[in-house]
Amino acid sequence: MKDIHEVLRQKQAKYAQLGKQIEMLQQAAEKLREVAPLLTDNDEADSAVLPELDEAPAASAAGAAASPAAAAKRGMTPRWP
Repeated sequence: MKDIHEVLRQKQAKYAQLGKQIEMLQQAAEKLREVAPLLTDNDEADSAVLPELDEAPAASAAGAAASPAAAAKRGMTPRWP
């Protein structure tokens, strides 16, 4: 049978550790509340840019393999290095 004092000491140590973790989580929550408005403002601006970014890799890969005549058909001005 375990010594009751040892069990009590272990439980108190675990309780103290949980208390520290709760305090750190509360501090992190405060910081996130401060940053949250900044993140929501950027999400709206990013959503307008993301479709352009999705098309860019496909367009650059197609542009590298396409001839200037194919670019003219699409209404693009060919660029020379």
